[in-house]
Amino acid sequence: MQLVFATNNPNKLQEVQAMLPNIKLVTLKEINCTEDIPETSPTIEGNAIQKVNYLTQYYSEDGFADDTGLEIEALNGEPGVFSARYAGPQKKAEDNMNLVLEKLQSQTNRKARFITVIALNLNREQYIFEGVCNGTIIEEKRGEKGFGYDPIFVPDGYNKTFAEMTQEEKATVSHRGKAIQKLIDFLNTQ
Repeated sequence: MQLVFATNNPNKLQEVQAMLPNIKLVTLKEINCTEDIPETSPTIEGNAIQKVNYLTQYYSEDGFADDTGLEIEALNGEPGVFSARYAGPQKKAEDNMNLVLEKLQSQTNRKARFITVIALNLNREQYIFEGVCNGTIIEEKRGEKGFGYDPIFVPDGYNKTFAEMTQEEKATVSHRGKAIQKLIDFLNTQ
């Protein structure tokens, strides 16, 4: 089986392809989609749906899209839907992490959660899969792996950041890994 994965993020593509060894992921570039797909919904789920519907509407392709947000309790759920561009439109992970660490400097409550929503359009039907990972924002960056906020997020029950975990370790506990597993379980029934 092959599906289009509506992302331009090469790190995300690599991570998800590793979790889906029996599915060939087709990139946006491979279907000649060069534009930035809009993400203007006020919710994470809405952005995932918006991206996959764009794929279906303009390219007549079955596929899926995801959107992920980091929600920090002490920041009233920020950065949330704005996680990728929290520190500005340049979408730099380093800037985003620095802003989070700065805002949490005087906070003792460092509880956070990642949420990933995957929207799948398959055979003219839409399916939604969600994964959540609770954890803590640490005070300084640790680790070289992963991407995004991985160096400052430690999942509950672990003492390593996502950026200190192997791809396989992260996939078993992460928000994206949980959502992808639900997608895999669903696709195995088709």
